[in-house]
Amino acid sequence: MSKGPGLFSDFGKKARDLLNQDYASDQKFTNSSSTFTELGLVSNLVNEGGLSSGDVAAQFKQKNVVVEILTTFTITDLLPSTKTMASFKLPDYNSGKLEVQYFHEHGALTTAVGLKKSPAIDFSATVGSPSIAFGAETSYVTSSGEFTKYNAGVNITKPDSSASVILVSYVQYHLNYMNGGAVGGEIARKLSTNENTLTVGCSYPVDPHTLVKAKLNNHGNLGA
Repeated sequence: MSKGPGLFSDFGKKARDLLNQDYASDQKFTNSSSTFTELGLVSNLVNEGGLSSGDVAAQFKQKNVVVEILTTFTITDLLPSTKTMASFKLPDYNSGKLEVQYFHEHGALTTAVGLKKSPAIDFSATVGSPSIAFGAETSYVTSSGEFTKYNAGVNITKPDSSASVILVSYVQYHLNYMNGGAVGGEIARKLSTNENTLTVGCSYPVDPHTLVKAKLNNHGNLGA
């Protein structure tokens, strides 16, 4: 793939992962394993609100094809500089989605469409370079013939830090430490209530097998 500006969905991804990934308000147990034949197996058991649910997914990798049984089918380089993904979850057939991503040295495009009657079609585009990029996204609902989402932003990436401003609601910052740790922050504004939420977080690798993370927002919510 091209080492261009990347996708719009990647704007602020490092900060989002630092502040949201691995935190859970429910009880979740995950087990994963893999074999030398490129076959992996992941099972999840979740207890949320007194209700329990579970799923099992198998993943097979072979050259440029990744198949997640009953979940996602991905092909890279089917066409030059493209990545095509089809995904669905059983028994919810309406969750199916087909997505095509195109990468260029100075830009990237993505189109995603739901595999159901009268689906929504999502578009996004970016222009720039790996160090600074501008992007926008929108969503078109075929049933009503209307555009329901507009968003735009800028992303700046340096070897040890990254920052992004998303027009609708986010300002995010991420900084890497040389020892593998990181700090990050996000200001999110809920347009419906004009409420701002400031969240800061950090991660620190205690050893090769242990990572400690913590976050705190201006409402006094602490997570670890």
